[in-house]
Amino acid sequence: MRITDILKDPRVTISFEIFPPKTSVGIEPVMEAAREIAVLKPDFISVTYGAGGGRARHTAEIAGRLQAESGVPVLAHLTCVTQTKETLKTAVDELLSLGIENILALRGDLPADGEVKKEFSHAVDLVRELRSLGDFCIGGACYPEGHVESPHKADDIRYLKEKVDAGTDFLTTQMFFDNHIFYNFLYRIRDVGIRVPVLPGIMPITSARQLGRSVELSGTMVPERFRAIVDHFGDSPEAMKQAGIVYASEQIIDLLANGINHIHVYSMNKPDVAAGIIANLSAILGRTPSGEESR
Repeated sequence: MRITDILKDPRVTISFEIFPPKTSVGIEPVMEAAREIAVLKPDFISVTYGAGGGRARHTAEIAGRLQAESGVPVLAHLTCVTQTKETLKTAVDELLSLGIENILALRGDLPADGEVKKEFSHAVDLVRELRSLGDFCIGGACYPEGHVESPHKADDIRYLKEKVDAGTDFLTTQMFFDNHIFYNFLYRIRDVGIRVPVLPGIMPITSARQLGRSVELSGTMVPERFRAIVDHFGDSPEAMKQAGIVYASEQIIDLLANGINHIHVYSMNKPDVAAGIIANLSAILGRTPSGEESR
């Protein structure tokens, strides 16, 4: 099923994200975690491409197997900054052969050696190429607080509009911890004519170390309220996990209360985190952590 068809449904939807392993040895543990998340009956699961595309060879395998085994629609990430037209076509052909029709088009992290292919220096280049290679449902990333490499938010939104005009069907935001940032961002992009669906990306922070790493990579603003939670519970792994799941659940509830019905959760390879979110929202979502419909 195409993600755009899922997003046309007025009901509340929730999706989760997993990432591939660094080596082929880790594929089966990731698949097991993905199966456990699939049991929760998310509306789709996304599979990342790995930093610098280093795990790219595993993304297609996991995405194809997961969709075939679980029946849950899969969104496969695809980056372009290290691709040539030939390698990109090979990657796309593999996804097609596996029945994958949903692709999240990303520039990707710059490689450590700094070597960037000239054909695809930005995500918009990948979107245009995908439009020429097949009838895909194409997603894109967006940054409510501005891209870390972009000094001006106005420029960032202008580039985003260019990406949408090139054929991006929907957008998923980078993580944020203050919903007002998302609401303000949504107002600004609608004001310039960006009308595609936008899924807020929610990251349940389950450890103090995870928060530090996330902020370092993304530059995301952390509200004092959440810093206080991390300071108080960060030394207790189980308490921090519970607090992080509750905080993310409260973010989602606020989004839903304000008419945002489609939520993407950066659950990564943590079925217990995904199940915790479902448990906290069971009556709202109409399902339980066991995948059964709630009454």
